[in-house]
Amino acid sequence: MTQTQDSPGAPRKPGRLGVGIVGAGRVGAVLGSALRATGHAVVGASGISAESLERIDTLLPGVPVLEVRDVVERSELALLAVPDDVLPGLVAGLAELGAWQPGQLVVHTSGRYGTDVLAPARAAGAIPLAIHPAMTFTGTSLDLSRLEGTTFAVTAPGPVQPIGQALVVELGGEPVVIDEADRGLYHAGLAHGANHLVVLVAQAAQALQVAGIENPGRALAPLLHAALDGALRAADGVSDPIRTLTGPVVRGDAGTVAEHLAVLADLAAHRDASDTVEGYRVLSRAATVRALGVGRIKDSQAQALLDVLNDPQTEI
Repeated sequence: MTQTQDSPGAPRKPGRLGVGIVGAGRVGAVLGSALRATGHAVVGASGISAESLERIDTLLPGVPVLEVRDVVERSELALLAVPDDVLPGLVAGLAELGAWQPGQLVVHTSGRYGTDVLAPARAAGAIPLAIHPAMTFTGTSLDLSRLEGTTFAVTAPGPVQPIGQALVVELGGEPVVIDEADRGLYHAGLAHGANHLVVLVAQAAQALQVAGIENPGRALAPLLHAALDGALRAADGVSDPIRTLTGPVVRGDAGTVAEHLAVLADLAAHRDASDTVEGYRVLSRAATVRALGVGRIKDSQAQALLDVLNDPQTEI
């Protein structure tokens, strides 16, 4: 393993590592920059696209752009920040090339996988760690401050789990240990919440814009901020977030729900918004079932709502 220095002629600080970034996407470049700020030396980064090369230049100035194998062979800590579907083949391919080294820390940032995916590196003597920040990244310096207090899922073999936790703390995050078997469910929960929230905002904004609202984001902001804040507070407290729900479902107002489906169907007939109608149906069904489960509505109200929501003719 090649020894590195923070700068020519200056020995690296004790306890600091030579970090290689494989995949200078939105996550890799930001985490590399954050590690560099804590005193670690970034010894190389890989990137192909113009966007990745620009991130390296902006967030990791002076760091050499290298081939993936060279990045790994130079590093004491190899940070793999690549798409989920790419990760297994990358790890196996580097093992075939003999790139992994005994005692080397191999860390990936995939939410989907734990450390089983790093088995080829572990077989070569590397130390496997999986850390995943529960945050959306822009790939800019703005993300650096957002790391503070961000939850990171840590999955690692028991003896080296503290290494993963310490790494997260260095990044300013809060480590939470997730078992290998629970990694998929953890990631599904995050994706469902964050990604589909964006879809909901896009659908709602389109409806408001067609209705004549010039700045739909501004109109939605107070309502969505209040709804999200209330739901998140409830999720961390003793109550079910569904108890904070407002609107026609928890009022048992099936007539309003039917009207919503009708006007959204009209929107879909004239705009590319068919997904909004189906999304409204699916989420209103879920809201009905959950509202019934916590006693927000009566059985008769739930049945009336479901009759409307399950009737394909309602939207006509």
